[in-house]
Amino acid sequence: MSRLQFRLEAQASGSRARAATFHTLHNAVQTPLFMPVGTQATVKGQLTQALEDSGSQILLANTYHLLLRPGPEVFRRTGGIHGFMSWKKSVLTDSGGFQIFSMAGERSMSEHGAAFQSYIDGRRILLSPEVSIETQVAIGSDIMMVLDQCIPSTADEATARAALELTQRWALRSLAARADSPQSLFAIVQGALFPKLRKESAAGLCELPFDGFAIGGLAVGESKAEREDVCEFTAQLLPQDKPRYLMGVGTPLDLLEAVHRGVDMFDCIIPTQVAQRGGAFTSRGYLQLRRGIYKFANQTLDPECDCPTCATYSRAYLHHLTKAGEHLGWQLIGHHNLHFYHGLMREIRQSILEDRFADLYARKRQILHATDLENPVFKQKPRKQMAFHLGDYEVHRAPEGFCSIRQISSGEIMHSRTPPLEEARRLYIEQSHLAARLLHTDPAPDAGPLVIWDVGLGAATNAMAAIQCYEALTNAEAETAPHPHTTTDADPAKSRIRPLQIISFENDLDPLRLASKHNREFTYLRHPGPAAILADAYWNSTKDPGLEWILLHGDFLANLAHAPAPDLIFFDMFSSKTSPDQWTLNAFRQIAEACSGRAAELFTYSCSTPVRAGLLAAGFHVARGCSTGDKVETTIALTPAACSPQAGSRHTLLSTPWLERWKRSSAKFPAGVPEEERPTFELSILGHAQFRIPSPQAS
Repeated sequence: MSRLQFRLEAQASGSRARAATFHTLHNAVQTPLFMPVGTQATVKGQLTQALEDSGSQILLANTYHLLLRPGPEVFRRTGGIHGFMSWKKSVLTDSGGFQIFSMAGERSMSEHGAAFQSYIDGRRILLSPEVSIETQVAIGSDIMMVLDQCIPSTADEATARAALELTQRWALRSLAARADSPQSLFAIVQGALFPKLRKESAAGLCELPFDGFAIGGLAVGESKAEREDVCEFTAQLLPQDKPRYLMGVGTPLDLLEAVHRGVDMFDCIIPTQVAQRGGAFTSRGYLQLRRGIYKFANQTLDPECDCPTCATYSRAYLHHLTKAGEHLGWQLIGHHNLHFYHGLMREIRQSILEDRFADLYARKRQILHATDLENPVFKQKPRKQMAFHLGDYEVHRAPEGFCSIRQISSGEIMHSRTPPLEEARRLYIEQSHLAARLLHTDPAPDAGPLVIWDVGLGAATNAMAAIQCYEALTNAEAETAPHPHTTTDADPAKSRIRPLQIISFENDLDPLRLASKHNREFTYLRHPGPAAILADAYWNSTKDPGLEWILLHGDFLANLAHAPAPDLIFFDMFSSKTSPDQWTLNAFRQIAEACSGRAAELFTYSCSTPVRAGLLAAGFHVARGCSTGDKVETTIALTPAACSPQAGSRHTLLSTPWLERWKRSSAKFPAGVPEEERPTFELSILGHAQFRIPSPQAS
């Protein structure tokens, strides 16, 4: 029997939409409902009172992040998350399963769980089903989630089955770990896009005494139509008398479609995320308040909304706050968006209770997908988006509001889908564990500086992300250093932070010149380093003498012999279509030779089969990297020394399933492999040590 006292109140005619009520440890919950995401015990930019006023019934918090900071002991001592964040209603904690998926290049998997390195202090942490449940019990959430292995929804059947079976075993361990806690526990149905696997997963989990069931593994790579089909199929497999929760979805239209298919609960970061960039959901369609048409718009944001934002502020003011980058704009639009989501859920619920959902569904589908019905955006003839340009480059403003650099001749955009610094941190700084490397407590006396090759300087985003990481460490060290007059055995003049040397390679400095000229949009360039690099090709921090930045101007392959051997390589050249010479087997061999004998790691945004094959043939081991922007995976290459047990590699190596796909691929070879050398190339891949030696980290 469920701990939630779930009561189904109505199901709509001609639809699987349903209305219900269940009871958590803190309040009665009416479905369908949307749960705002409060990853670190806070919904970004929102006070808990504002969340309650907008209609929030349950908030979602993230077990993985709260495990790292503030830590379970804080919740034990303060009486749990409700008092800690001053929230009177329910909390659902996810298990950390999505972090296992999203940080694929930063963890190692085993039957025991997923091992991560803390991004806070570098500690190695095993996130097991038992640790996940123990943390959620300490947090004191009303609804806990089992730990699962989430994979891309487009994974092959063998990979999906392996993840499903591991998830089933972890579900049993999570259930046992809950013991007699009064908190509810939901299981998660996996199976990617394979109906028979979804059916198998649901059948096994429904035999166990869970209090509700989630549909996992969607919104991670599949099309909208595929998501809706799998959602509908899976919802039918779940019990009528328990809640159904679709994880990580989505837009208002996504919610409407999923309710129609029989789902009760949803969560997503979209309402507050798009608000940060000026996006608002309204009864007039989706509005992007950065548009100049709102500069003098004195009307309310949404005339049919009674939230405090709409009751008080004009579109013109919200446009101004968004353009000025003021956090208040994010807060006000975010509050409206959450109010809109909750209002939509209440409206849907009432229509189900009154058995008129079919009419509402038909009407809402026409509105929820629209963009500003009063001021529609018309497709215009192709033209330059902005006047800001230099040479072959121009400033590109993404629909979300951030700026990046676009090469005019190729059309390629540096960091097109994610704010540049955000992508640099995720793809290069966090994946390389740069902070932990710099804080190595006992480096060899003659180790010298940590050397980063920044291949493809561009607008200096990756180099500046590394510099910011270093400066954050030195600032933290300064804050914790003993007072000069305090008696201590420590030597305050001796830093435990390893020196850092960044070597940037670039043959065209126009992107950096252009971005520096417009540093209102590229705020990370408001720093002495980029100006010095442009003027002198060299910068040494006066504040942090251990921080040095050097530019090698010209062709990368011609210059790499003049650079000190790297520890890390951030390989961020334009694509092989635009820079073909940099992605060849010869290029990868030159890089491998420069790293010979060193435990070096290379990170790149590409996940193409030819690139991965070229790196393997050059002598690297190759691993899956994290997802970023519109890519489900990126790529990490490691020298043999970086794969040794002593080096403690933390990455998930490609294994035989990838090799089998490579054998069948029509794009086996990187550029520059002559026809007569291809048989030898194939043998080098098939005989690679990575595939001959079983590894617990291989996947």
